[in-house]
Amino acid sequence: MGSTSATGHEGVGRRDLIKRSAALGLAAVPTMSFLSACASGGGGDNDQVDKGKKTKDNPLGANETAPVKVVIFNGGFGDQYAKDAEAIYKKRYPKSKVEHRATQKIQTELQPSFNGGTPPDLIDNSGKEQMDMGVLVGKDQLADLTPLLDAPSIDDPNKKVRDTLRPGVIEMGQFDGKPVWVMYYAYTVYGVWYSQTQLEKLDAEYPETWDDMIALCAKAKKQGIAGWTYPGQYPYYLPFSLYPFIGKIGGREVLDAIDNLEPNAWKHPAVKSAFEAYYELVRKGYILKNTSGLSHIQAQTNWNQGKALFIPNGSWVENESAKTTPKDFKMSIAAPSSLDKSDKMPFGTLWASGGEPFIVPAKAKNPVGGMEQMRIMLGKESSQNFSKQVSSLTSVQGSEEGLELPPGLSSAVAALKKAGDNILNPRLQDWYVELNKQRIGVACLGEMMAGRMTPAETIKKIQGYADATAKDGDIKKYKHA
Repeated sequence: MGSTSATGHEGVGRRDLIKRSAALGLAAVPTMSFLSACASGGGGDNDQVDKGKKTKDNPLGANETAPVKVVIFNGGFGDQYAKDAEAIYKKRYPKSKVEHRATQKIQTELQPSFNGGTPPDLIDNSGKEQMDMGVLVGKDQLADLTPLLDAPSIDDPNKKVRDTLRPGVIEMGQFDGKPVWVMYYAYTVYGVWYSQTQLEKLDAEYPETWDDMIALCAKAKKQGIAGWTYPGQYPYYLPFSLYPFIGKIGGREVLDAIDNLEPNAWKHPAVKSAFEAYYELVRKGYILKNTSGLSHIQAQTNWNQGKALFIPNGSWVENESAKTTPKDFKMSIAAPSSLDKSDKMPFGTLWASGGEPFIVPAKAKNPVGGMEQMRIMLGKESSQNFSKQVSSLTSVQGSEEGLELPPGLSSAVAALKKAGDNILNPRLQDWYVELNKQRIGVACLGEMMAGRMTPAETIKKIQGYADATAKDGDIKKYKHA
């Protein structure tokens, strides 16, 4: 693949080239409905079980005979890893019973128990129906996990759990002040996923500049291959590559301002440039036909089948799409391409952060049991089992060492190494779930990438939604320190 200039012709930068060619005057987005959040407490018999005796082997003082209720999101990671960790709990506490339930409808099934004051003891709060973490924290619905973090790790009694975790994981769970409300179990690498085998067939390498990205998409189109696809039914996948693209162009402070709901944050030139770049894919027909109607599974299957080169996703995709991935696919991830030479951060900058958020409800019957189950999961045995089963890193530092990693996970580890300190961690998706998923994702980005809204219209709409959230007194606000 031939390389083109990152600055364009006659001193005109790519931002200007994209801006001049952006189409105008498309239809506006229809009004969307939003998921209600689990915000109310109240009611129910909330007598917690008695705590057990604290010992060397039971440092949290879990009740050794009380049952523990665990609910796991049955998505890209499945739930076998949790069952295996629960088996360790039952081995350590044979008089206890772990009641396991897996579901994809977290909010639908659990909101009544929260409202009634009878929630389970440990919840994997993930997926399409993820309960809004910011709302849960703001309404005092969650237990502080600091005792778990200060407890000895399963593997080394001289090392606290907090000292075994990757950088940034604890901070992600804090939201506001020192208490830790969420334990992010997986460590997710977000970015642009592709098949190394498919690029080799095109005699191409991953495009490190946007000019090269466009050139490669044009080359692929001539052979009947789309440049990109994404889950059109769930367009909040787009930020997995778009947010770090924005941060790379304008610096991490741009993403911080967006997270902080600062006035006009979405009107920053870096946002405009990134949106116009992605819109170029739409205008030039480099998005797989009918992508706007695809589920995440359908989009991934089309990608596995070689119908599109690139897909924005997180590192769970290797496990989630395993059944449709060819053996010679060589699944890989890369950081966003550079827009041009004026980008504030180097190529390799990417988004990586804790994923798969686990919570212990404040009104759980056995919150200590829930934390002890989590302590077991953060041990080396469970962490390595998770990585082997689902092709994803955990939040436990170095837990992948000594394992034979599949292509996608190996690529993710390499991408992290290349990024070094240039790791971005946008918080919008966990501070303001509804804003990020439904308003920004579905109502705006989905419309823009379907060609029904221009970048300028999209930015204006998103800024309006962000401003409305900032002014809503019923929504607890969070800010970067």
